[in-house]
Amino acid sequence: MEQRLSRKNLTEGVVWKKLLLFFLPIAAGTCIQQLYNTVDGLIVGRFVGTVALAAVGGSSAQIINLLIGFFVAITAGASVVIAQVYGANRTRDVKLAAGNAFAVFALLGLVLMAFGLIATPAMLRLLQTPSETIADASLYLRIYFLGVPFILVLNMESNMLRSVGDSFSPFLYMVAGCVTNILLDVLFVVVFGWGITGVAVATVVSQVLNMGLLTWKLLTTKESYRMSFRELRLKGVYLRNMLRLGIPAGLQSSMYAVSNMIIQVGVNSLGTVVVASWAMTGKTDGIFWAVSNSLGAAITSFVGQNLGAGKHDRVKLCVRQGMILSAVITVCLSGLIMLTGRPLLFVLTKDQAVRDTTWLMMIYFVPWYFTWVVIEVLSAVLRGSGDAVRPVIITGLGICLLRAIWIATLFTQIHTLFVLCLCYPVSWVLTSLAMYIYYRRGSWRTRGSMIVDH
Repeated sequence: MEQRLSRKNLTEGVVWKKLLLFFLPIAAGTCIQQLYNTVDGLIVGRFVGTVALAAVGGSSAQIINLLIGFFVAITAGASVVIAQVYGANRTRDVKLAAGNAFAVFALLGLVLMAFGLIATPAMLRLLQTPSETIADASLYLRIYFLGVPFILVLNMESNMLRSVGDSFSPFLYMVAGCVTNILLDVLFVVVFGWGITGVAVATVVSQVLNMGLLTWKLLTTKESYRMSFRELRLKGVYLRNMLRLGIPAGLQSSMYAVSNMIIQVGVNSLGTVVVASWAMTGKTDGIFWAVSNSLGAAITSFVGQNLGAGKHDRVKLCVRQGMILSAVITVCLSGLIMLTGRPLLFVLTKDQAVRDTTWLMMIYFVPWYFTWVVIEVLSAVLRGSGDAVRPVIITGLGICLLRAIWIATLFTQIHTLFVLCLCYPVSWVLTSLAMYIYYRRGSWRTRGSMIVDH
């Protein structure tokens, strides 16, 4: 039987303590990532200009969220497979599943890179990108797509380590990547004056570094999940299970992205100031979404390991205690965002119109973040259990389809920023109710089948 470090085994010990200690490095890493995003926005906004900020954070961000987000979300399927076989103490299966995942996402990254390099101009035109930003957006995206194979592999490797209970190593390497990115931003943009090119090149270099560190960790670790080049091949049973769980997660991510792209068209119709403010909003409240997603990732791995070990009582405790933890975090972060939002905007941009519009958006969004608690926690539990399809249907109807209909109907009749923003809290409330009803019915316990057997 394999030997494990106790801190990586999520199937034993006090549930809330294990969950909290596992969650904290993930949250810290995402906060560091968000800090980088804020600094990145500061450098672009202050040293390149409002048009460049709109180019990086407008349609470009929506395209990245759609395409990259889809494939990154598929890595969740790999993490659930690995978590369950690791929880079942099947060492050989962990190695084979990890090698299969590495091969799959390296190939997918190359395909996506080629597609992005070719299709960037067409995608920007489809989103009705403002003419003054389209040249910078095209340049940024094409450089960014060169780093896509590294981005997919590093996300797979990070999720793999978390699935076996190691959340500290991905955090450590993410810090290294973010610090490198910030330093290169300053060097390329402020010192060399490369503008958008400097921002994009800094991002790609930092992602390559992050992936290299993660790969080195997996090739040299003494743990049972040590990766070997001999195992880097496609194998049907692991591929089927990863895709069965990962593709629905990817579709969910894409549905979010598509609905946001539809909303981005509405944002673009309100002018460059609103486009820049929309991008700036993500810099100011991104910490909430980063921490919330981190808790979801922690819960998914926790549930996967414990179901693999057959410990269903610990899964029930994880749901209750995870919900409490998520609610406390949400209330605290919402208050922090509202207290610090105004001063932060004065640091991020010199444009008064952008500051005022961004603050207005924050008032529309932040007080409703508590409604996201149910969606994040319960969808994470369902993912960890192997129930992949029905949560996607719930979020697809309750969030994505509703927002698309909202923009096509109500927003076209009442063409205001308030009506545009209102579709978010309405969709959160309705989806929370639907997710809770589905969870309480309990049918997910039988539909979410175990995947450790061949």
